[in-house]
Amino acid sequence: QVQLVESGGGLVQAGDSLRLFCAASGRTFSSYQLGWFRRTQEKEREFVAAIGRSGGITHYADAVKGRLTISRDNAKNTVYLQMNSLKPEDTAVYFCAAKYGSVSRKTDEREYDYWGQGTQVTVSS
Repeated sequence: QVQLVESGGGLVQAGDSLRLFCAASGRTFSSYQLGWFRRTQEKEREFVAAIGRSGGITHYADAVKGRLTISRDNAKNTVYLQMNSLKPEDTAVYFCAAKYGSVSRKTDEREYDYWGQGTQVTVSS
């Protein structure tokens, strides 16, 4: 089992950058597929990015490609989401998620077993 705690959210202006952190408990962090999702007032939780267990494979939603970067440090039990060139439409609560082993549908939130509490990101225009 793993527990996830997000941090790093805040209020920024359009065009600014922000880095989100998700710290995980447990000794087998490197065995988990990880993802970031977000929830807005208009939409249910949607996929943002995913990263494989070794960090070598990443996958992004089209809306964030080229602006957001997911990475992980297995030695620190942490997954990151670097957010550049932020837009007002990026405003959301961001959640990190984990699945032990492999994930067949990385973009499907139902694949993930563990979730953090979320961190708010607000981008003003």
